Amino acid sequence: MGDQTNSWKNLLQDSMPPDWAKEIDDFAAQIELNKQGKIEPRIFAETRLRRGAYGQRYDNGQRNDGKQIRKLNYPNEAIWKGPDTHWDAPGMLRIKFPWGGVTADQLDTLADLAEEYSDGIGHITTRQDFQLHFVHIEDAPDLMRRLTAVGITTREACGNSVRNVTACPIAGVCRTESFDVTPYSKAIFKFMLGHPDAQDFGRKFKIAFSGCSGEACGLVNMHDMGFIAKAVKVGGQEKRAFDIYVGGGLGPVPYNAKLLFENHPVEEMLPVTQAVARVYGRLGEKKIRGMARIKFLVAKLGIEEFRRLIVEERKVLPHDPRWTSLIEQYLNEGEKPAHKATSLKASSYPKGFLEWKKTNAYQQPQYGYVTVYVKVPLGDLTSNQLRALAGMARKYVKDTVRTSVEQNLLFRWVSESELPAFFEELGTIGLAEGGANTISDITSCPGTDTCKLGISASRGLARELSQEMTAMMEQMPEEVRNLKIKVSGCPNSCGQHHISDLGFYGVSRKAGSYTVPHFQLVLGGQWKNNGGSYGLAVAAVPSKRIPETIQRLTDKYIKERQKNESFQNFVQRIGKSEIRALLQDLMVIPSHDAEPGLFSDWGDPREYTIADIGVGECAGEIVAPSEFSLTAAEGKAFEAQLKLDQNDLKGAVDLAYESMIFSAEAVVRSRDREYVGNPDSTIGEFKKWFFDTGEFVKHVNNTQFAAFLFKAHENKLPNPNADEAHRRVEEAQLFLEAVHSYVVNAAPQPAPMPGK
Repeated sequence: MGDQTNSWKNLLQDSMPPDWAKEIDDFAAQIELNKQGKIEPRIFAETRLRRGAYGQRYDNGQRNDGKQIRKLNYPNEAIWKGPDTHWDAPGMLRIKFPWGGVTADQLDTLADLAEEYSDGIGHITTRQDFQLHFVHIEDAPDLMRRLTAVGITTREACGNSVRNVTACPIAGVCRTESFDVTPYSKAIFKFMLGHPDAQDFGRKFKIAFSGCSGEACGLVNMHDMGFIAKAVKVGGQEKRAFDIYVGGGLGPVPYNAKLLFENHPVEEMLPVTQAVARVYGRLGEKKIRGMARIKFLVAKLGIEEFRRLIVEERKVLPHDPRWTSLIEQYLNEGEKPAHKATSLKASSYPKGFLEWKKTNAYQQPQYGYVTVYVKVPLGDLTSNQLRALAGMARKYVKDTVRTSVEQNLLFRWVSESELPAFFEELGTIGLAEGGANTISDITSCPGTDTCKLGISASRGLARELSQEMTAMMEQMPEEVRNLKIKVSGCPNSCGQHHISDLGFYGVSRKAGSYTVPHFQLVLGGQWKNNGGSYGLAVAAVPSKRIPETIQRLTDKYIKERQKNESFQNFVQRIGKSEIRALLQDLMVIPSHDAEPGLFSDWGDPREYTIADIGVGECAGEIVAPSEFSLTAAEGKAFEAQLKLDQNDLKGAVDLAYESMIFSAEAVVRSRDREYVGNPDSTIGEFKKWFFDTGEFVKHVNNTQFAAFLFKAHENKLPNPNADEAHRRVEEAQLFLEAVHSYVVNAAPQPAPMPGK
């Protein structure tokens, strides 16, 4: 057996690029050394992350969708840290697919690996990657070797590195693009992978490409660095250029990307990227992880100063011939269809075909060809589906398949006449569902299924909403059918909730002796214009009431919208006060006996409960002083949003600060119910007893939220601009959510604080 295994590995070794093969061998050696306790855990953590290997949440064989996986004997949420870790603990392997491009052979390999090493599922992410969950760390090198043999790498899929380079999945077949950005995204991926100037970042760095400014495919506005294609006139000739943006990002507090260079020659793309990497690596935050993204550096320096630094850095860069040779190489590759273009002839089509075609077939500018959107619910594909899709790729389109940021697969260059047969084959593997890119096509992060940061079951909610929206599609008017719903399990926005029409992120609320899963409703986001604007949280609603929340909002939109009024403009016109009033009764938590289903999350029958507390014999329950402070904080946070809508920036900032002070006061009063103080003393008490001791961070699991409080106290922003006001309001809401989380998780008994 050992000889057979070595022979198999030798065959793989021969098919791998030598440098990739050596890196995997080195990683295998590091795994073994780590098991022996010979590598510092934090060093190994960054090492495995740079190889695409994550720890994940695991609940002893039970997934939130009810499926069973291999049961193991070790504590929940084990991480691959060191010699004291149970080495049977599974994690997640993230696999990079730059610009979303995937071949038939790669789909087959993913199918095999999912079946042999994972839970039989390949998951498409919101950044065009694939992920395999429940993978064991000791198996990771073998998976990496097999992936490398078909041209796939996991290198720098995670960690403080240049992550997967994303691009519009219809680039090259798009009717509105300026030019095909695919060759440029390929060049930047190849150039930056393992580049020495990209190895000393404080956090991750994400790059995106878009072929035009008006659509959403590239989502440049939410990236660390982004490129929007343009055609410009130079000396009477049309030339290719990019508008280059930096400093965007979602996360808990989203930042709009800033224009770094306008109409920049495409030939200068790689040296500019290298210059940005060097400046970010040199000046970016390294100690405070929550402030280490490039968006904070750009905001701190200002875009003018940041631009000056990039220009100066570009001047001193030593020439690299790859700046132009890589672009030329990929420009010469191109795509070729598998079959000649033939038009779709009128006939008796398969049942459901015409409805599916309306939403899932995109007419390419190339005559007789369409791009097919294969709608992939929750981004999950079984091994059998992956193999079948690989066969369809060979049959219909060669290797022109791509993933999308909406977790779907796209088959490009399908001849129109073959659409009915393509549709029928999708039906045999359960993937002929229509409604791609509609309200039923819902994006979701992993949430509590596998993510260690998940608060609420985002996938469970997305599954429920997708089923409900699909069933109602025929009755929906067009303006509702085209809305976007996106769900995140926590405030970090991996599900892109900030840029959807109806966004949701997971939070929790305490109700007596119970904890109730909730989602914050986020309104005001814009999907178009590359993720043109970010929404804000309006109301926290129990998880099981989100479908009713959507129904009320869409009903109101249908009845009261003005002619050609978008949902975003409708929300802005009627105002958040009216929306909150519409949902007020849904926000009220009833008694457990009155509605027990409310106290569990989607797809998980277990209740979110904490230890029972005593209830007094009087008619009303005793309300802790901290609850009064939290209620006041909620009110101030919402008033801040109203001021923001009225363009009263100073008023919004002041109210956001007041909300933070009331939130901090709630924490202080959770230990000292008699506490009364001013903002300075509240900050002092919070810092002394809860932040410096690590008590708050331990239960919230994030230092950044407390940093928002201290920053707001030290910098009151007397003359805020629109971006600063928007961020301060967002930070106040996030600090408030952190305090709710602290109250739920710590559940301290009111008592005098130490030393009193």
